[in-house]
Amino acid sequence: QVQLVESGGGLVQPGGSLRLSCAASGSIFRIYAMGWYRQAPGKQRELVARITNSGNTAYTDSVKGRFTISRDNAKNTVYLQMNSLKPEDTAVYYCNSDSVSSGSSWGQGTQVTVSS
Repeated sequence: QVQLVESGGGLVQPGGSLRLSCAASGSIFRIYAMGWYRQAPGKQRELVARITNSGNTAYTDSVKGRFTISRDNAKNTVYLQMNSLKPEDTAVYYCNSDSVSSGSSWGQGTQVTVSS
């Protein structure tokens, strides 16, 4: 089993920045990719960004150039740096991991609200 704990959400004004963190524990040695998803009220959960063990990254079009996903293997932590935030980025953000042994795991979610 993999346990994921997110932190770093909050309220920010449009144009501002936030950094989300996701700390992984448990059976982490077989994780091959981690990512961030988000779900806004009344909408389906969508992939925001993903990073593989080899460092390959992918982003949804709406965040390209504004968000950056990174990982610190020594700390078993994945980050999502979010810049130039827009009201439409408001959502609950979930950390996800894909593991050979544990399948897909999810964190509890952290609220990001972009509003003036």
